[in-house]
Amino acid sequence: MTTVYFNGSYLPKDQVRISPDDRGFLFGDGVYEVVRTYGGKLFALDAHLARLRFGVCELGINGVDVDALGRVAEELLRRNELTSGDATVYFEVTRGVAPRTHCFPDPPVPPTVYLQAARFTPKDDPTKGIAAITVPDIRWARCDIKTVQLLPNVLANQQARAAGVGDALFVRDGVLLEGSHSALFFVLGEEVRTAPKNNYILPSITREILLEICRSSGIPARESSLFLHDLPRATEAFIAGTTTEVMPLVRIDDRPIGDGKPGPVSRRLQQLFRGRIP
Repeated sequence: MTTVYFNGSYLPKDQVRISPDDRGFLFGDGVYEVVRTYGGKLFALDAHLARLRFGVCELGINGVDVDALGRVAEELLRRNELTSGDATVYFEVTRGVAPRTHCFPDPPVPPTVYLQAARFTPKDDPTKGIAAITVPDIRWARCDIKTVQLLPNVLANQQARAAGVGDALFVRDGVLLEGSHSALFFVLGEEVRTAPKNNYILPSITREILLEICRSSGIPARESSLFLHDLPRATEAFIAGTTTEVMPLVRIDDRPIGDGKPGPVSRRLQQLFRGRIP
């Protein structure tokens, strides 16, 4: 039986009761994180907790000891016998339970805090890569906050599934930004490109690791917008994320990228990224 953490207690998952007045349920008023484990060890935990801390601060959710949640995650791995192999830990914090009004509860209510750990198996083969489609970006203008308001991402990902491809890439004003749940990179010539960090993309942990790997390994890389009309010039493309790692994109909108196979830069970054895993 799966043990989860809910508002200060460890309990069986089927005993968790979310109030219908929880603002996460009513408004999507909350944030979340997903942390990957390798061999039972949480990867890049401090960076994930920092992003979670940023999210709760930006939303003005008080009363959350974010640092303590790292210890909770480790305990969940132990209780669920996930101290070996690969797993993920899901964190969610909402503003809490209160009568339904758009403004914040006054006085404030305790936040809802939920964590769950589960075994993880990758679904795609990074040696083969995946195809993707482009979709208009209909998300709000604070994509830098990892909120539970994911309906545009859900709809985009469903479009990708209906098209028989692995992901959907958001395009805003002609600029390719990121995947439905991943950072987006292109290779033009020998240079790796990714969209500049701003409020229209999530500050991906894996993105930052890959940019640092490029700097330390002598791979030319920069944050620079890539327009949709520039796509034919890309020799490689890949998405990256906590559960994706480095996944080559071999086709976008039925157009092959490069020779339609994972390229040398993507393959090298796959190896270098795996080398960072404890």
